[in-house]
Amino acid sequence: MRTQVVIVGAGPSGLLLGQLLHRSGIDNIVLELRSREHVLGRIRAGVLEELTVRALTEAAVDTRLRREGLRHDGVQLCFDDSRHRIDLHRLTGGKHVVVYGQTEVTRDLMEARAASGLATEYEVPDVSLHDFDTTRPKVHYTRAGRSVRIECDFIAGCDGFHGVCRASVPQTALRMYERAYPFGWMGLLSDTPPVNDELIYVNSPRGFALCSMRSRTRSRYYVQCPLTDKVEDWSDARFWEELRCRLDRASAERLITGPSIEKSIAPLRSVVAEPMRFGQLFLAGDAAHIVPPTGAKGLNLAASDVLTLWQALEEHYRASPSGLAQYSDRCLSRIWKAERFSWWLTSLLHRFPEDGFGRKLQHAELEYLVSSEAARAAFAENYVGLPI
Repeated sequence: MRTQVVIVGAGPSGLLLGQLLHRSGIDNIVLELRSREHVLGRIRAGVLEELTVRALTEAAVDTRLRREGLRHDGVQLCFDDSRHRIDLHRLTGGKHVVVYGQTEVTRDLMEARAASGLATEYEVPDVSLHDFDTTRPKVHYTRAGRSVRIECDFIAGCDGFHGVCRASVPQTALRMYERAYPFGWMGLLSDTPPVNDELIYVNSPRGFALCSMRSRTRSRYYVQCPLTDKVEDWSDARFWEELRCRLDRASAERLITGPSIEKSIAPLRSVVAEPMRFGQLFLAGDAAHIVPPTGAKGLNLAASDVLTLWQALEEHYRASPSGLAQYSDRCLSRIWKAERFSWWLTSLLHRFPEDGFGRKLQHAELEYLVSSEAARAAFAENYVGLPI
């Protein structure tokens, strides 16, 4: 079998790349370790930068997003029992973010790919990469008990942090940068109205909290918790009470609670792999980098990687290879700026196991942020997303 691009991973990164390539007339096949249902069952972020919306528009999968996505022109910070609004729209010259769940993005991409009759292989657990350091890379896997080999021009590694693509790169060719944080996020999803029309990021003496949403009737809430905690330790009643204790008084009184439909604990870490190209293998999304969810940058960084790779592949097939040569450097420039913002916001809003000096610095930084037009503008510029 032969195709132009083999995409490993059928999450939003791989499916978005596949759809963009298809619309450019570039043949591709998507391979996925898990089942379609498993991929759709992942509960992930839902705050989209304008750049990500643009990518979905280019892929012609933005119809439901335009209809159901929630435009947010601002975001709120809460500390000292007070909320402070940062006007993203005014401070960035008219930009905003859109709340639309990653699960819905994935569903839209899956449906578009199926409608186009494009090849997607699910539940292929034995994918292996070969000869990607040559001009004739190959991908092997098993289907229905039979060995399959795909010859291709390029391989796109969109299979996440634990996927086969980055693991196939010789360790001597790869440099990993990592920072782990000493806490996690306990998250709860519920069919209850959001406590506020915009996201609320909370710095409280009891720890961080986030009030987010997936729609006007479905809420997503988080509280900082120790890494030693397990989901079973957090009953719904305990979660709601802890969240209420961390909110400002007005928000706590307005909070509507209800049964959880999903709960999970996520550790926080920052990871970057350099470079992101190895011969004809290109890494994108979580295969190359992870950010703490504090700044809502994970899916958005993946989308910017995909946009950059798609444009570079288009140029290549039009006899202009320079885009592929610059892929890693272009992506990493934006990635490190997003890593910086996510690290800074994580450091600003969470309780750390340290003395009172760090806590005083947090408070001073928060007061400066909400009182300085320049500081708010810098926050807003990063939050809505920096250009590629």
